[in-house]
Amino acid sequence: MEQQTGTTTNQGTYGAKRFGDAMQLLRDCVPIQKRIVRTGESVYQVGQAFACLYVINTGFFKMVNLSSDGREQVVGLHFKGDWLGLDGIATQQYRCDVVAMDVGEVWAIRYDALIEASAQAPQLLTVLHQAMSRELGRDHDSMQSLCTLPADARVAGFLRYWANSLEQRGLRTDQITLRMTRAEIGNYLGMTLESVSRALSRMAKGDVIRFSEKGRRDIQIPKIDALTQFMRAGTAPKAACAIH
Repeated sequence: MEQQTGTTTNQGTYGAKRFGDAMQLLRDCVPIQKRIVRTGESVYQVGQAFACLYVINTGFFKMVNLSSDGREQVVGLHFKGDWLGLDGIATQQYRCDVVAMDVGEVWAIRYDALIEASAQAPQLLTVLHQAMSRELGRDHDSMQSLCTLPADARVAGFLRYWANSLEQRGLRTDQITLRMTRAEIGNYLGMTLESVSRALSRMAKGDVIRFSEKGRRDIQIPKIDALTQFMRAGTAPKAACAIH
């Protein structure tokens, strides 16, 4: 379910308004089919014929590919307001699986209807292009992290990304519930489960994060800036792009 709204910064307030305005524009201009997706269910699967784009209204979702040896590889994380299915536009087939990490709601929008409606409401294309730009930016940042940061800094950067994503949507960041196992986080970051656990333990020891009594997936982040400082302190001069 959604994180509860807590105290937000100006950035969070602006981000929540921006996402809210985009969602309202879609409601006003294009037919929307709302769909509840339960934990572990797919929004769409690799190879499925492309017809719709999907916008996340609630919940958290992961993009998954299969590696050459048949293992599941997490290649993307998505939050409220994010668009899904952009990978299918060029080839007319979805290129990955998108799986719900908790119960959520997505809005299905037929791509042909979106393009048709944009003739009357050009701002729809602006919203779509912004979504594409955010996706490209995330891909760039993810690759840069994998290729330049040591293990501890990758995990700290992952937590900072999660918290910043919540902040941009007007949601609380001081306490978050990770919707991924340690193994899934390692899979996403190109690390082993043990390396992820050690990094989290070192951050907890330094009071950068705190584990909630409710469970190891519930993490308190007293100050997001502390994650940034932890990343800087742990960044080696010559970090190699390697599996830890």
